[in-house]
Amino acid sequence: MSRVYVKSTGVPYTHEITARSHQWVADEPRESDGQDLGPTPYELLLSALGSCTAITVQMYARRKGWPLESVEVELEQNRIHAEDCEDCEQKEGMVLEIHLILKLTGYLTREQEERIFEIANRCPVKKSLEHEIKIRSRLK
Repeated sequence: MSRVYVKSTGVPYTHEITARSHQWVADEPRESDGQDLGPTPYELLLSALGSCTAITVQMYARRKGWPLESVEVELEQNRIHAEDCEDCEQKEGMVLEIHLILKLTGYLTREQEERIFEIANRCPVKKSLEHEIKIRSRLK
């Protein structure tokens, strides 16, 4: 089980996030009345997907003994109308669309690159985001 705590800082929209012994800040950009002291919640979501993808790829390549030198993951998100999405199950409202670009550096064969890309698409965060998620909220 993972546990994260989010706490107001007293600065509007700026919140301190704690996970285990790590701390960072989430905020909104100045154009949204924030102080731009940290990434937005959606940027944090993208960073979770990107870092999971990179870690998954590195673990796989290391286990195989493949010469992967570095991994870069570029992500972008936007909201689109469900009716404009041909391959979406949801047909009403808005859909979060994430574009992910994976860059691999190293002396890899084309077959190794293709296999790594296949494994990248199996990272646990991606699998979680693509499947049903239950959020059980309560007031303390």
